[in-house]
Amino acid sequence: MPLWQRLAPAGLALTLLALWQLSSLHGLPQYLLSPFEIIKAFVAALAGREIYEHAAASLLRALPGFFLGCLAGILLGLAAGIARGFDEMLSPLVFLTYPVPKIVMLPLFMIWFGIGDLSKVLIIALACFYPCFINAYYGARATPRILVWSARNMGANDAEIFRRVVLPAALPLVFAGLRVALALSFIMMFATEMINARSGLGNLIREAENGLRFDLMYVSLLAIAILGYAGDRLLRISRRHFLPWEAGG
Repeated sequence: MPLWQRLAPAGLALTLLALWQLSSLHGLPQYLLSPFEIIKAFVAALAGREIYEHAAASLLRALPGFFLGCLAGILLGLAAGIARGFDEMLSPLVFLTYPVPKIVMLPLFMIWFGIGDLSKVLIIALACFYPCFINAYYGARATPRILVWSARNMGANDAEIFRRVVLPAALPLVFAGLRVALALSFIMMFATEMINARSGLGNLIREAENGLRFDLMYVSLLAIAILGYAGDRLLRISRRHFLPWEAGG
């Protein structure tokens, strides 16, 4: 890839930030801070403990939900993709409930599992389950049949075919599902903390809004963006490790 193409996204972002900063010279509404003010507030927040405590509380909800939902989605999606019985049993239910916004289930989860973190973790897991299931399902079903037949003709059993043929063929879509699920885990984390929580970045934004602390709102949003971006980069690095035959990631 040419150097200018690699630098283009950063150049576009810097240009937009520069225009935003220049517009602040003519005055901005109180609720719209300039990039310099946001960075200054973020650096000041890093010197204290509050932002770290709320970030840790958010991650303790988002990450367990992400791992539980993705693990269940990938395992069941692969099973439905290779076994007709699982497909007929699971796929209709999954595709029927997939369009339902998962956040609407939060009141039920709070009744069933309490108003603590367990209900938040489980609703995040539910949101992460669907993209992982669907991508793993279609990844397994997209395995070229000629590869399966060739492996079987060479004496491979079902377990070997799954491990050496089906799983490698499904991994690109599995990782695509993981990236979607990661974004959903942060979205659901934010939504659940805005509704009912006493800690976390979402709760911090709600408290900042009530106190008209717009600087703290932007600091919290920036923290969520940084954590989400870091998680996505880790997934892309993992993808290159598990899919070394692919040039991109």
